[in-house]
Amino acid sequence: MKYNKLRKAIILLADGTIFHGKSVANKEGTAFGEVCFNTGMTGYQEIFTDPSYFGQLMVTTNAHIGNYGVNDDEVESNSIKIAGLICKNFSYVYSRDDSSGSLEAFFDENNLFAISDVDTRALVSYIRDNGAMNAVISTDIDNIEGLKKQLAEQPDMEGLELASKVSTKEPYYFGDENATYKIAALDIGIKKNILRNFAKRDAYIKVFPYNATFEELEAFKPDGYFLSNGPGDPEPLFEAQNLAKEIIKRDLPLFGICLGHQVIALANGISTYKMHNGHRGINHPVKNLETGKGEITSQNHGFAVNREEAEANADLKVTHVHLNDNTVAGLAMKNKNCFSVQYHPEASPGPHDSMYLFDQFINNIKSK
Repeated sequence: MKYNKLRKAIILLADGTIFHGKSVANKEGTAFGEVCFNTGMTGYQEIFTDPSYFGQLMVTTNAHIGNYGVNDDEVESNSIKIAGLICKNFSYVYSRDDSSGSLEAFFDENNLFAISDVDTRALVSYIRDNGAMNAVISTDIDNIEGLKKQLAEQPDMEGLELASKVSTKEPYYFGDENATYKIAALDIGIKKNILRNFAKRDAYIKVFPYNATFEELEAFKPDGYFLSNGPGDPEPLFEAQNLAKEIIKRDLPLFGICLGHQVIALANGISTYKMHNGHRGINHPVKNLETGKGEITSQNHGFAVNREEAEANADLKVTHVHLNDNTVAGLAMKNKNCFSVQYHPEASPGPHDSMYLFDQFINNIKSK
């Protein structure tokens, strides 16, 4: 092993519960965030760079992290977005022909604090029973009371607006400017693979900041509009909700993913709520109520749309449901060119059962 003796570290949960581990690379450090877990067996680099995870301490249920290194092409944003990592076994040695470096070096470049040698099965079981909550990971193990005081000062995820923390500051373009279709995308935490999937379908995309107005998007003269995924609570995103209302009012093609899906629901007067521990992984079962088919999906969200309100809304229909807990996984407006899903059809690194949704959006643009 590269490090003969690793520094002791702890995970202190908001309710006072403590789990023990070791500091990755023997570093001193402290990091705060909402603790959550992802059940994916692969794709750790995509998880760590997903803007939807901003402000969260990530527990990986897969026993080995770092074993295949990192690749410059397997990022979903320009930097690591998680607040910190909690894992069982951290691999300092990696083996993959097309790796561009180690996960340890990647963490160094992004100044990320991580801890390993944690009983992640016990920690995940505790989160499942008691819900996602704020936590701190730290090597300052002799200062428990001080850490508790700092942890108590951290804001709760419920009511927290985080889209502005990860959104682009200035508009930018993606794809071939001579493409057949033009899409205006609102960046409230967008993943690169979403843009790649639009570009593959002959679309040129202009990406706008989280607080862009309808007039700014309309000036691009797009054929369709897109609301992205992202972190935090959707309720404080009033500007995005007003944008969605304007697009819907004009019956323009609109597609929303994850946080964008929740924004579309709120724009229709349907409330959202914070889930007990959310859905995060790449093996979540969803049923398409339109076709009757099942889909294995990639998911990452801690908030959900109120199903009772959605089903009672005369303008909407629930198109997809999560088969584990019957939560809303997809919506469509009955008389408007608008639909959304709670999960991630771009699914980098996979699965790809839901890729058809990008084709559906392009078809909606064609038929407008």
